[in-house]
Amino acid sequence: MDELIKRLVTKYKTNNPFELAEALGIHVRFMNLGEVTKGLYYRKLRRRFIVIHHQLPLEWQRFVCAHELAHDRLHKGVNRFFLEEHSYFPPGKLERQANLFAVKLLSAGTPIEQDESVQSYYARIGIPAEVVFFSEDQ
Repeated sequence: MDELIKRLVTKYKTNNPFELAEALGIHVRFMNLGEVTKGLYYRKLRRRFIVIHHQLPLEWQRFVCAHELAHDRLHKGVNRFFLEEHSYFPPGKLERQANLFAVKLLSAGTPIEQDESVQSYYARIGIPAEVVFFSEDQ
């Protein structure tokens, strides 16, 4: 996963998931996905789509886009929904991998400073505070 992220960031000179999606030919759309779903990834007729709930704050839009980009890069052919993390159903292995990919992508090139807490680091680089536990290698 680390090598894949490094190759993406090096080749496209960005860790912005929206710019990466565009460069990879993935169409990003915003729409009302209801109260539970933050985003989803799907393929239709050889076209790839990331759909993000239109009312999410910007930091969550970035995280969800990065998460769904992970499904495109890591889980080819699998359509997965990014469901609320605070449900009674823990995310499966593919969801945990996509979450970890998102954190690593969004933090690529911006090291944590000495004595900086993970929460402060995430706030500084625009990662939602609720995803602190995704940063642990799983």
